[in-house]
Amino acid sequence: MSYEYAIAALADPTRRDILNRLRAGALPVSAIAQDMPVSRPAVSQHLKVLSDAGLLTVTPHGNRRLYAIAPEGVDSLRRYLDTLWDDALIAFVKAAEDQAKRKSEI
Repeated sequence: MSYEYAIAALADPTRRDILNRLRAGALPVSAIAQDMPVSRPAVSQHLKVLSDAGLLTVTPHGNRRLYAIAPEGVDSLRRYLDTLWDDALIAFVKAAEDQAKRKSEI
């Protein structure tokens, strides 16, 4: 999946909360939904969005499904964010060089 879907999926605070709950490992929807301010069906819908965005894996386990963070999806998002950071650093270096050049011309 593309990073655009991941960014859109993570725009929702409930989905970010779900992702944080899964940082320690795979969980069934009942454990994920515990103490959340939304209904269990709503959590299931959020899980689908995160899964469709490539951020979660879903593994059947008996009559339950276990949800876990998908390293490949998170890595795709990280690579994109790294390019933004690289661009920002390049722009910073250019601005510093331009400022140094202006000072040396004075």
